[in-house]
Amino acid sequence: MTPHLRDQRSDVRGQRTAPASVEPTARREAEAVDTDGIEGRQEPGIAGRQSQISDQRSAIRIALLTGGSDKPYALGMAAALTSEGILVDFIGSDDLNVPEVVTNHRVNFLNLRGDQRTDASSFAKALRVLKYYIKLIGYAAIAQPKLFHLLWNNKFQFFDRTLLMLYYKLLGKKIVFTAHNVNAGKRDLNDSWLNRLSLNIQYRLSDHIFVHSESMKRQLVSEFAIAERKVSAIPFGINNTVPNTAISSTAAKQHLGINGGDKAMLFFGHIAPYKGLEYLVAAFTQLVKDDESYRLLIAGEIKRRRDYWNDIQKTIAESEIGHRITSRIEYIPDEEAELYFKAADVLILPYARVFQSGVLFLGYSFGLPAIAADVGCIKEEIGEGETGLVFRPQDPADLARTIRQYFGSTLFGELESRRGQIKAYANERYSWSKVAAITTSVYSSL
Repeated sequence: MTPHLRDQRSDVRGQRTAPASVEPTARREAEAVDTDGIEGRQEPGIAGRQSQISDQRSAIRIALLTGGSDKPYALGMAAALTSEGILVDFIGSDDLNVPEVVTNHRVNFLNLRGDQRTDASSFAKALRVLKYYIKLIGYAAIAQPKLFHLLWNNKFQFFDRTLLMLYYKLLGKKIVFTAHNVNAGKRDLNDSWLNRLSLNIQYRLSDHIFVHSESMKRQLVSEFAIAERKVSAIPFGINNTVPNTAISSTAAKQHLGINGGDKAMLFFGHIAPYKGLEYLVAAFTQLVKDDESYRLLIAGEIKRRRDYWNDIQKTIAESEIGHRITSRIEYIPDEEAELYFKAADVLILPYARVFQSGVLFLGYSFGLPAIAADVGCIKEEIGEGETGLVFRPQDPADLARTIRQYFGSTLFGELESRRGQIKAYANERYSWSKVAAITTSVYSSL
């Protein structure tokens, strides 16, 4: 790729510094669309109509507001949209400043968020958030895209859901919002009237809302009285950003110190009360009493509640099962996640309260079956006996029973051959091309 197409960055005011060759292309495509309205033109054939649809999509330019995080979803969405010919102003951060974005000639990368290191001082964090909001407000005022797609809100939810949304609307922007959680406050047991009020405002000010399942759509419609026509269910696009090398399951086990005869189970991701790790530890305690070949891998960082993890550690110590647990309690870099998903024989999702799980789809990308609690819409994503099993939530005894069932099943017995089938299933069902088709259709309608 030539250097002039690589340089798609902008200054802090959001002014486009892309070369002139990109904009004229968009203008030519837009002019081609305008000619479709000339009176007296002949009705095109199938090929002509397909060309017109392609031209219309190519003429669309949107702003993708990522919140500066969720690398797998943000990069997957950007790649899917640009593959449809859509031009994207990508509002990102240092974490998202990667070749997949900055070398994409249909992406105008705007690093408004900058550094998001967690080890900064409280003052530094407050200052950089303030600077980000100032840059974001300035960008919105001069932004060429008329359609803003919000993948995530920013730091201050109430401000984002109310005043910032009103500001976008006053600027004449059409707003598309992806609701990864219908009401995260309900999930985290800190819901309030203010939380619900601000959610209500954001949902009503949005011109269209994406959710990840039909059950989430029903919940959004019923709990917030949103019109069905305003909500679309799209797949949770498969995670394609975590490296997947040629390392084998056997080699991954050896690297993590897991014996070949161990029945390895993985808990991966944020450690927080709604994830239900305590139920998995209780079930694991029951399993190890009868069979010492079980091993539990816990890999992930604590999310706010360190006391929650401290209580779990106390339970592990009192149950005397620590020798069968391998834990790494910190953020797991993308390039190291592969080891855990390949070393494990099954992924455990013991969630107490959740709508959907990105970890499930990450596991599927490695062909790893899952044992999941029947909460939210997760059951809809599990092919019983084919991609995993489901158990009663917050029930350690039923989880222990389901784990025994899994390790006695053909799904485990034929795991190495089944991994390929699960990956194929996930790539088809949760393909970004499906996400792009639905999303671009909504964009066009707006």
